[in-house]
Amino acid sequence: MSARRVLAGSVAALLLPASLLMSTEAGTAAGSGAAPAAASSSAFTKAGQKISLEVLPQIVQQGRGTASAASAKAAVTATIKPVKVGRPVVLEQLQGTSWKKVAKAKQDKAGRAQFAAAVSKGGAALTYRVTAPSYKGLKSFTSGSADTSQWLTPTFSDEFSGSTLNPVWSMRGQDYEPTSKRKCSKGSPKAVKVGGGALRLSVIKDKSAKGKCLAVSRKVKKKISYRLNGHIGTQDAFNFKYGVAAARIKMQKLQGQHASFWLQPVGENHPGSDGHEIDVIEYFGDKHPQGGLTSFIHWYKGQRLIKTGSWIKDSKSFLKNKGDGWSKNYHVFSVQWTPKAIIMRIDGKETWRTSARVSKAQQYLILSLLASDYEALEMPDSKLPQHMYVDWVRVWETPQA
Repeated sequence: MSARRVLAGSVAALLLPASLLMSTEAGTAAGSGAAPAAASSSAFTKAGQKISLEVLPQIVQQGRGTASAASAKAAVTATIKPVKVGRPVVLEQLQGTSWKKVAKAKQDKAGRAQFAAAVSKGGAALTYRVTAPSYKGLKSFTSGSADTSQWLTPTFSDEFSGSTLNPVWSMRGQDYEPTSKRKCSKGSPKAVKVGGGALRLSVIKDKSAKGKCLAVSRKVKKKISYRLNGHIGTQDAFNFKYGVAAARIKMQKLQGQHASFWLQPVGENHPGSDGHEIDVIEYFGDKHPQGGLTSFIHWYKGQRLIKTGSWIKDSKSFLKNKGDGWSKNYHVFSVQWTPKAIIMRIDGKETWRTSARVSKAQQYLILSLLASDYEALEMPDSKLPQHMYVDWVRVWETPQA
């Protein structure tokens, strides 16, 4: 199935031609004022120093309340070698024939300087470069340029306006499934609500179920109320192959269920499939001893299912400040998917990447708050309902020739 574009607030999916191919541009000399050719990335080497510059779409938007996806910031990352932690780096924007300073950052231990920047002005793309001033024996150095033209129009966008779910989304897992470790919970429209500019996915009691369910973990068995999950996907309406997919999410508070933004291949994940399950983000609740956030890829090696990924280390470092929190504020969780790599980010900052196993199949989007049996028994019935909120979801495709 070809990809389909869904506009925010629309009630139908419309076919859209493929977006522009990703390109790479050689760097221009420092101080050049000439307008560069269109490119979303550049690399420039001179006198033993190298700066790689990458411009990504609007995947930076931390905040307490809902906000327009159009007001999110583009992510700009400069990777500089040699690494000098703390080296100042200046982001510059081309305005007419002159370069103007628009932001400052410092090089981190991975060699990166990361910025949030405007994606357009008056509907037109913007061009950026960075300059690293002289520092600890290194001479001042300016990168090549990169622009935002590739990211002006998403292939898919839903901002959950109005009071009904866009028909591009359909319910998933509407049966109690012991084989999926959800003997005690199932998907239901009753756990899905749209209002106030956001999608709310919940875990609630199944009031129509009789009796209790015996939930089992590795160490504990416990009877709990049957539960309904918010669990939706675009399986029959939208899928894509390669690009950036992002969702702005405020997570649930407590352990006992996990919020997820993930991708599944068309035809599902199975032995021999070219596609894999891509868990962009999963959250297992506040005060989780390992920070609560994970990213994984599930793929088959012969008949054996392999799980690649981990808990996100030092997840608090991706929060804006001490008052921030995954259940307090919205954050943008994204995946950049190319033929060679899968890269996860939070508000534009990279958390994990892999090139070991990359899906080659069309994938569709899934949003869910699931109470799997092994964790549901941690949640007393009295603490239900639990909620996650999704402000918007977008995909920018980068199909390959």
